[in-house]
Amino acid sequence: MKEYEIFIETMNPCGGAKYAKQEIIEAEAESPEAYIKEHAKYPVLETIKNADGDTVVTTGDKNGYLIRYTFTE
Repeated sequence: MKEYEIFIETMNPCGGAKYAKQEIIEAEAESPEAYIKEHAKYPVLETIKNADGDTVVTTGDKNGYLIRYTFTE
C-alpha cells in the first residue's frame, strides 16, 4: 500500500470552485483509483496527471456537484 496526501475540493452548482469546501487527508491505498472506488460518492468523470505529477480525479453527478481529489505521494 502507498501513503497519499489527498486534497479534496467539494463544489456544488451554486458556489462552484469559488466556495468549494476544501480538506486535506492522509490515506493508504493501493492506488488513487482504488481509493476512489472505495470512497467516492459520485462516478469518475476525469482522471489526469497535473504538472507536478500528482493524480487528479474528478467525480460528479453531471448536475453540477463535483468532487476533485488530488493525490500526492
